[in-house]
Amino acid sequence: MKGHILMTNKKVLIAVTSHDTLGNTGRKTGYYLPEVSHPFFALLEHGFTIEQIDIVSPQGGKAPVDASSVDLTDPINKRFLDQAELVAKLDHTLRPADVRPSDYSAILFAGGHGVMWDFPDATNLQAIAVAIYEQEGVVAAVCHGPAALVNLQLSNGAYLVAGKTVAAFTDDEEAAAGLTNVVPFLLESTLVARGAKHQKAALWQENVAVDGRLITGQNPASAGAVGEALAHLLA
Repeated sequence: MKGHILMTNKKVLIAVTSHDTLGNTGRKTGYYLPEVSHPFFALLEHGFTIEQIDIVSPQGGKAPVDASSVDLTDPINKRFLDQAELVAKLDHTLRPADVRPSDYSAILFAGGHGVMWDFPDATNLQAIAVAIYEQEGVVAAVCHGPAALVNLQLSNGAYLVAGKTVAAFTDDEEAAAGLTNVVPFLLESTLVARGAKHQKAALWQENVAVDGRLITGQNPASAGAVGEALAHLLA
């Protein structure tokens, strides 16, 4: 445990996609492993236990992984996949109906291109996020994970991101990935249209925005720092 004492006995919920097809390309997609593994271990290092971190997906059950993200030269990915207890959390994700928001101090929306298809309309996940946020909890998202925020409205009807500084996968990064015309919408542009102030770094560089109890990160390189920011905010 690093530097500070965990001040909550509540849990953290990580949300991953249930969607495994990349538009009409015939290619497979899913969640991006480092965007789960890096925040997970950041939380463990700051005093959370494995039992305090749950994983949910829009449909529940085994979540599809983007095979390109399973990089075993990344020691954190390897540590994650070497622990059967952690792998089981992704093979048996919770259904949103199984989740009681009052048990959680935060929700983190992990990315991977799959989320662009199912997170924006996952009203069950959005309801969980709103409940957590409105009970003074934290909402976090990394890379494409902020796709969960584009339609997320608080009880008063306002968009959660309106007026807030956010970081998310940029339109330039989408172009560099060659997927501008494959994804159903551009994440940066859509967040800005919802009233967000988008903070961006150069392609693939770490970039995290913390605005009150909203934490967002630009890309896979930001995943560990999002986990660190979340741990600090909960301490």
